[in-house]
Amino acid sequence: MPSATLTHPIWKRFVRFVAEDGQELCGEPSEVELDVGLAIADKETVLIKVLDAKSALDLNAAFTGEVKKATQILSPLAPAEVGTIRCVGLNYTDHAAEMKLSLPKHPEIFMKPATCVHGPVEPLIIPHEAAGADPEVELAVVIKKDCKNVAVSTALGYVLGYMTSNDVTARTVQSRGSQWGYSKGFDQFAPMGPTIVSAESIPDPSMLLLKTTLDGKVMQDKPAKNMIFSVAEIVSYLSVGTTLKAGTVILTGTPSGIGHGHDPPLYLKDGSVLRVWISHGLGTLVNPIVQEGPVELK
Repeated sequence: MPSATLTHPIWKRFVRFVAEDGQELCGEPSEVELDVGLAIADKETVLIKVLDAKSALDLNAAFTGEVKKATQILSPLAPAEVGTIRCVGLNYTDHAAEMKLSLPKHPEIFMKPATCVHGPVEPLIIPHEAAGADPEVELAVVIKKDCKNVAVSTALGYVLGYMTSNDVTARTVQSRGSQWGYSKGFDQFAPMGPTIVSAESIPDPSMLLLKTTLDGKVMQDKPAKNMIFSVAEIVSYLSVGTTLKAGTVILTGTPSGIGHGHDPPLYLKDGSVLRVWISHGLGTLVNPIVQEGPVELK
């Protein structure tokens, strides 16, 4: 066993997947430029270089030399690894403008439970109660080691990597009160993946581009540089007096173009074709939309 944990992972793009033999494994796509989410959705062959690890948080992971075909791509982190998801609202200048809200002086923080964690290509089930659901493309930050009271200048040193995420929001529920957690906390309301791209591959996350396409219409298409608070500022702010455990996922806000901002609003509906994408290898979430019917309370 290694005497010390390495500082950086050996991989540049991490995936958690199910192989043809049914094993749940971790690895890195063999093709450097392959958008894993789109490839799996299109039933293309996706070959993965296998790691001898069960988690992206294992910085001592090494490649086994095996290459396996993926039949399913899972969320890069399991819900138990993520714990409570930290989220920042109103963190893009253009999104604050479309919501007709003033720019915040401090990050607007809310949380989503671990039950929101969802795979990048699995059907997204919208509960009957959450009709009027709206997709929000967001850059997700993954913390690689426990941190508390970190300075802005050192904050990026605690980042393992970045993912594409979707902060799904039930707008009809959100309008009921001032707190956002319930309207954003339904099961599966945080699809993430298909990959984690290492922080070493993206030294400046503000260079990333974010896009959402709904039923062929481009809804959101903006750069991360429009963030009000940078990734480093967010990590530092969240760590003050609070331990961010390894595996913590932070959603950093969404740009303008949400469905709620259209007249009439454009919400997710049964059968909607949704594509949520971030550049530089983070890739695309391809979650078929299923609208659930009324359920009987027990």
